[in-house]
Amino acid sequence: MRASICLNADVGELPGPEGRALDRAILDVVTRCSIACGGHAGDDETMVATIRAAQARGVRIGAHPSYPDREGFGRSRANIGDEDLFRSLMSQVRTLKAIARERSALIAHLKPHGALYNDAAKSETLAESVVSLCLETEIPELVGPPESKLEACAKRAGLHFVAEAFADRSYEADGSLTPRTTEGALITDNARQLEQVLNLIESGRVTARTGEMIRVSADTICLHGDTPGAARAAHLLKTSLLERGVTIEV
Repeated sequence: MRASICLNADVGELPGPEGRALDRAILDVVTRCSIACGGHAGDDETMVATIRAAQARGVRIGAHPSYPDREGFGRSRANIGDEDLFRSLMSQVRTLKAIARERSALIAHLKPHGALYNDAAKSETLAESVVSLCLETEIPELVGPPESKLEACAKRAGLHFVAEAFADRSYEADGSLTPRTTEGALITDNARQLEQVLNLIESGRVTARTGEMIRVSADTICLHGDTPGAARAAHLLKTSLLERGVTIEV
């Protein structure tokens, strides 16, 4: 088994005091976080609160821009063109960076959200747009799926690419995430989440939804804050990893 792994979470996505409380609980576990910056969720207030919570825990902060689709939680591009999309993404990231700068916080990485994440993994044009976003906003690291267009474009541009896998999502035989509309896409059972993470750490493989063992390289593992029971699952997972001698790193 490898000696260490990074754990990350997408935060700042749920509204109100309950959302902030869940973020704090998740931030107690992870070493990186990606903060929603207005495209699919989040506003100035949630960004301020989440940055403060991450700073207090020494968690590395990233931007989590999305297709501008608040109604659909960033799961649809709709009819927005490439130029308008880039302007929206730039506005989202600059807003988060400005709020972070006021609090002397560094935005260390960028991770696309939802449909943008999945689409940019397969589209050279979208991948190049996301990489350009990193370069223009001086964000040195890009988090995304391994062996994707995002990884190839990031490495060509000299960005540090952080390959990501998921504790609470199932995979298809081609290595892509199971669409959320498909039964079994979300893994909520704590034992199954731990099994998937241990497989990723021990062998770099996971069992696809259809039963095949597939290769998935990972530098970081995402724990979704909006998955039912997320806070408890995150704490159990971290405890189980530490008991097995795995260090949680950045």
